[in-house]
Amino acid sequence: MSWWQAILLGLVQGLTEFLPVSSSGHLMIFREFLGVDGEGFLDFTVMVHLGTVISTLVVFWEPIWKLLKGLFKFRYNDETDYICKLIVSMIPVAIIGFFLKDYVEGLFGESLTVVGICLLITAALLFFSDLASGPRGWVGDNHYRNGISWWQAFVVGLGQACAVAPGLSRSGTTIATGLMTGVRRDVMAQFSFLMVLVPIIGEQFLDIVGSLSETGRFFSGAVSGLSLVLGFLAAFIAGLFACRIMIALVRKARLSWFALYCVIVGVLILILA
Repeated sequence: MSWWQAILLGLVQGLTEFLPVSSSGHLMIFREFLGVDGEGFLDFTVMVHLGTVISTLVVFWEPIWKLLKGLFKFRYNDETDYICKLIVSMIPVAIIGFFLKDYVEGLFGESLTVVGICLLITAALLFFSDLASGPRGWVGDNHYRNGISWWQAFVVGLGQACAVAPGLSRSGTTIATGLMTGVRRDVMAQFSFLMVLVPIIGEQFLDIVGSLSETGRFFSGAVSGLSLVLGFLAAFIAGLFACRIMIALVRKARLSWFALYCVIVGVLILILA
């Protein structure tokens, strides 16, 4: 992997991690397009995912700090309620991660055909979420604490668990699932990004531990350190931009335009794959 390929792939990861178009699917597409060797690519994906995680922490630093301060007051307040609902949303993906990870990876593999099909599914979810929520989100009475109920948090978590398939957008699936169950757009804009932090960090940690146990090193060495650093920086910078843009879009704009994009890319992949 050359330095410019690392930068380009990092930018792709940073932009598509937050936009509802599937970062994993686009990384696979661009890897094939650029002819990047698959050896050591797991190391690279760990680094670029770490870049987007840190960009999320930067963007949401104030609400995260507020949640932590409320949690350590050691009483059941709004912050404790919110964190508990975040934990509930993580249960489905934790079950898959701990018990079914190898099965799921074997089931989907790295086929571009699977990416194309999942992009079409992402498009359908985004389209129907716009129909269900309207341009300004759910307008009915929402009496749940913090704007989201326990069952809504769990259903959104099921959506995240399904998004382990390449091409099925994690942010798109969680946001669409939340909107279709009646969560307001402004609530879902923050909840969807915060709920994925721990699973992504956990996934990357397990990958690093797996590499350490197999090779005795954190990274295999198949990808140069320069490429890893450049990919990380590109993903971090692009992530800062994309995260803020996506928050504004979820709150005010329709997601059908992203659905159209996913349809176009998905159809092209199915034709050309």
